Amino acid sequence: MASGQLSRAEALASSGCRHACHVMLYSDTKTQLFGRIPIKHIILMQMRFDGLLGFPGGLVNPSKETLEAGLSRELSEELGVAIPVSIEDHVDSCYAPASSSSSSPHLITHFYVKKMEEEQIREVERAAASTATDHGQEVLGMVRVPLYTTKGGGGLACFLSHSFIGNARSQLVDSLLRLNLVAPKELHKALTHSLKIQTQTAQDLQAALELTEAKRKHT
Repeated sequence: MASGQLSRAEALASSGCRHACHVMLYSDTKTQLFGRIPIKHIILMQMRFDGLLGFPGGLVNPSKETLEAGLSRELSEELGVAIPVSIEDHVDSCYAPASSSSSSPHLITHFYVKKMEEEQIREVERAAASTATDHGQEVLGMVRVPLYTTKGGGGLACFLSHSFIGNARSQLVDSLLRLNLVAPKELHKALTHSLKIQTQTAQDLQAALELTEAKRKHT
């Protein structure tokens, strides 16, 4: 078992820990971008209140509800629609990165993957923007993961260069490989380009910081 990973039983038996459940909802699609770039799959993530990308879900209390019941409750609040999640959808449990569990007690994350029909995914998107309790507050909006690469290098590489909460990026990458949603060679290429984008982003941020500093000194 990989470092930090736990079996479901070990996770539930851990004392003094908080638990969070999140799910990757996805579907197949035959649609094409600009009528020529196959999209192939729809994967939903969300822009969180803290500006980070993550999967739908949240904190649950195993002493009062099952992990799946807690996750379904969180999904109703964030997506505005009831989505049943079962033990069969469970992928892994692990300790969250230190940056995500800096406060005591430690946080254990449980990750699920659920395949849906394309129309069901579209209904989730509609409900999330119109009836979800958390829309505009804890959740700033749902986003689709671009699994393609455009001629100019945009798409998946740019998406992966954004900031993710906790281990959400590694959960996404692992799922893409495990479910064969993106070929390993293409994913490696996207990640390599993503690193270059982050370098350019750091340079842009430094330039913006210097501009702000100059303005601040003159006010």
